[in-house]
Amino acid sequence: MFHEFYRGMELHPRLLGVDVKQLTNCRMGMIMWQLLILIYFGASYQLKGFDPGHLVNVTLQTLYIYKFYRWETGYFNTLDITLDRAGYYLCWGCLVWVPSLYTFHSYFFVYHQPQSSIASALVIFSLGIAMIYFNYDVDRQKELFSTGRPIKMWGKKAEGLKVTYTTSTGDKKTRQLLVSGWWGLARKINYSFELGAALAWSIPAGFNYGIWPFIYFLFLLVLLIHRIFRDEEKCKNKYGNGWVQYCKKVPYRLIPHVF
Repeated sequence: MFHEFYRGMELHPRLLGVDVKQLTNCRMGMIMWQLLILIYFGASYQLKGFDPGHLVNVTLQTLYIYKFYRWETGYFNTLDITLDRAGYYLCWGCLVWVPSLYTFHSYFFVYHQPQSSIASALVIFSLGIAMIYFNYDVDRQKELFSTGRPIKMWGKKAEGLKVTYTTSTGDKKTRQLLVSGWWGLARKINYSFELGAALAWSIPAGFNYGIWPFIYFLFLLVLLIHRIFRDEEKCKNKYGNGWVQYCKKVPYRLIPHVF
């Protein structure tokens, strides 16, 4: 009973006709993330004046959140949503953990301004923009491929590896796992760019304050690496030998030629 309460029993429970996952994650957690970083930036400005590093921190997160809402329908097709049930773990995470931990660096900058130069802030901003765009482009490629239409990626016809799986009702189905574009470089390369974006909006502080401005980045690093192995175990159980063949085609998980 306690496990069911913690992990949840239904994939998409509805409350008064509203999807609980979408309500807690997209409508509460993500919106609180946006509001809090703006509040922290305003507090920093009132207490210590304008700081370009803090502005970069808030702007990059705002663009990332915009990207999230721009791609919200695609987000509901990811493994996080399709496999995790709506229990205390997921709802508490969206309502408490996201607004508190994910915004901690912005809160930290209220009392410890980065004091970045305009030049360094522009460099960090450019790198952050690139990470956010690449993260979006990775997801966009996968979404385009899932339509089944013939498309090109990086000037070549997009290719997929055909795998079979059995549904919970015993029906056998097939699908294509994308092995072109970004997805031909690493199986979770979208996580690489997500980590890059998180590092970009934390790094304006430099390394004068220890790990505190990087708490979110370090948490995300552990979370995503753990999720990689968790998701791959599920995929191996689902696709069997097809997943083994896919891993041979795309041998790297996160960083090409490294991991």
